Amino acid sequence: MKKFLNSVDTVLTESLDGFAAAHADILVLGGEHKFIRRKELKPGKVALISGGGSGHEPLHGGLVGHGMLDAACPGQVFTSPTPDQMLAAIQAVDTGAGCLFIVKNYEGDVMNFDMAAEMADGVLQVVTNDDVAVENSSYTTGRRGVAGTLVVEKIVGAAAEQGMALPALKALGDRVNAATRSMGVALTSGTVPAAGKPTFEIGDGEMEFGVGIHGEPGRRRDALKSADAIAEEVCAAITGDFGERAKGPALLFVNGFGGTPSMELYLMYNCARRIFEKQGVTVIRSLVGSYVTSLDMAGCSITLTMLDDDLTALWDAPVCTAALRWGM
Repeated sequence: MKKFLNSVDTVLTESLDGFAAAHADILVLGGEHKFIRRKELKPGKVALISGGGSGHEPLHGGLVGHGMLDAACPGQVFTSPTPDQMLAAIQAVDTGAGCLFIVKNYEGDVMNFDMAAEMADGVLQVVTNDDVAVENSSYTTGRRGVAGTLVVEKIVGAAAEQGMALPALKALGDRVNAATRSMGVALTSGTVPAAGKPTFEIGDGEMEFGVGIHGEPGRRRDALKSADAIAEEVCAAITGDFGERAKGPALLFVNGFGGTPSMELYLMYNCARRIFEKQGVTVIRSLVGSYVTSLDMAGCSITLTMLDDDLTALWDAPVCTAALRWGM
């Protein structure tokens, strides 16, 4: 294993210290590294809080700021944050309008966010489950929450910034989640620093089709195919799950898992866009880059969110975070 490390025991705290220092204009690191919060809170606004295991950067800390999250709670690598982290984040960012948790559907995350919500007042939750690869996995009951979580956080974050109330924000988050489908493909495994070896073994001529963001198994192990063939199968799974809803305006998001260059991500975007548009999808908004990663895993996911005028306007609304910035 070759990584920039001082110690596997301090890699997360040192990374968080560096992240907070690099983006001190927009965010603050909470005590004991329990959470990251936006520097300037907006009184009377519903606070959005998310989080999850580290190793998926820039999700979630990189999405803290104007127009997105008010706080994010980082767990250890691929490990859920603890309820006391969420409770500390609530105390730090709740300005009186309540809090909305946005939680990826992984059992540890759901359990710990549930516990925190039960111990606090004025908290509702949106659970994302956009992954169509498998119905259940080693980490979940039901579908996994993956890259579509970013789309939910952006659109709901914009609505919260505009003053939408807590119940309406929860309904909006559920609506965006229901309008979003994703699937990923891995070419190599990521390496957890504490383990010091790849999470799974995969041959040079193989790929894991439908992989999860922790490297958990997908639909099958298969021989490596052309980009067009991979995109055809991923896009077919997404549109097949949507059914007749897969028509009209949409956001196409091609997400890298941490070890794939931008050149290849844009190539996959080109493949996916051609396929979707032949099937009646009109791609009116796009996002390409490594935003929901799995450490250094090579591979990518494709996410499609069906849009209407309201959702498009919220996607376009100003945002200022470490990972996403436009319209400011």
